[in-house]
Amino acid sequence: MTLGDVDKEKTIHPFPSEVQENYDASQAGTNKASKGGIIYADYLQLDKIINAQELVSEKKGNKIHDEHLFIITHQAYELWFKQILWELDSVREIFQNGHVRDERNMLKVISRIHRIATILKLLVDQFAVLETMTALDFFDFRNYLVPASGFQSLQFRLIENKIGVPENLRVPYNRKHYRDNFKGRENELLRQSEMEPTLLQLVEQWLERTPGLEPDGFDFWGKLKINIEAGLEEEFTNLQKSNPAFEEKEDMLLEFNKRKEMLTSLFDEKRHEHLLSKGERRVSYKAMQGALMIYFYREEPRFQVPFQLLNSLMDIDALMTKWRYNHVCMAQRMIGGKAGTGGSSGYQYLRSTMSDRYKVFVDLFNLATFLVPRHWIPKLTSSIHKFLYTAECCDSSYFSSEESD
Repeated sequence: MTLGDVDKEKTIHPFPSEVQENYDASQAGTNKASKGGIIYADYLQLDKIINAQELVSEKKGNKIHDEHLFIITHQAYELWFKQILWELDSVREIFQNGHVRDERNMLKVISRIHRIATILKLLVDQFAVLETMTALDFFDFRNYLVPASGFQSLQFRLIENKIGVPENLRVPYNRKHYRDNFKGRENELLRQSEMEPTLLQLVEQWLERTPGLEPDGFDFWGKLKINIEAGLEEEFTNLQKSNPAFEEKEDMLLEFNKRKEMLTSLFDEKRHEHLLSKGERRVSYKAMQGALMIYFYREEPRFQVPFQLLNSLMDIDALMTKWRYNHVCMAQRMIGGKAGTGGSSGYQYLRSTMSDRYKVFVDLFNLATFLVPRHWIPKLTSSIHKFLYTAECCDSSYFSSEESD
């Protein structure tokens, strides 16, 4: 081989073999794209996304560097809000169509609810990027934003509605009903979302069908009531037999009576309905029974999947609360006690949304209030112990064709 041949070979194969293969593949993709196949930028419509940042400060002849970060961050939020709505609508559709009878669909529901929670975790962390901007940096362009406001995020309001934030518990914004801050089609979309079944309502109906609640079947609630009454009676007897100092015994009796009142209140349906009317509870009496049953038997194979769902729903509530908290902290850091650009009281308004009134699955958080010793929990019968959980009252969907035969 001559030197000329070597040079010629180098010209033909300038890269290592594996790099050459990748290069050839990319060239083939480019050629394919040029012949009518889709390319990356077109598929993602990057021309629309990347060119969607118009700085108001620049239009006003006073370009402010950090306004670009402000726009990008909020656009990213809105894209993730859109994905949350996509997942949320699909989950609600599965529940509405009765597809939760199929265990595979329940796993799909849990996967998508978990995805929503993971996105919310990302959105909570995203505040750290926005907080690289100082209050002075924000002040430089803040006046250009009036009367725009984060409250005007239609997608976030839709997320709240579709999850189940109660309309009557919302804090008024600018002394008006929240929906009155939206006009035209946006207002109509909010009205429509208020009439659709919420995730909370669909989960409530699902919990009401938890197998084992039937009085003429396993009768979880009736057995639990008997066990709690017997357990409390035994505790009281043991307390009376004990010989602590007088003051210590008085304290122990006081604590026992508080616990007894709390546990026996579980079986007071009228009290539950009263708390429901005040907004302090959100699901029906029977749904609460189903949730507590799942909570108690969460280590049983049959109840593991439902418990994962309840856990993920609590994650969503917790992360939404963290998101609101981070928003409150950032608002105070950036504008102090000033009014919001949309005309609200700013920090004061945001702080008012931090209470349980904006929590949707508050009943699930409160289940831990009613924890009892394990031996007080009714023992499962063989029929309830079966693995085929579908969250439906004992019907044929529980059994395989062999069993039903």
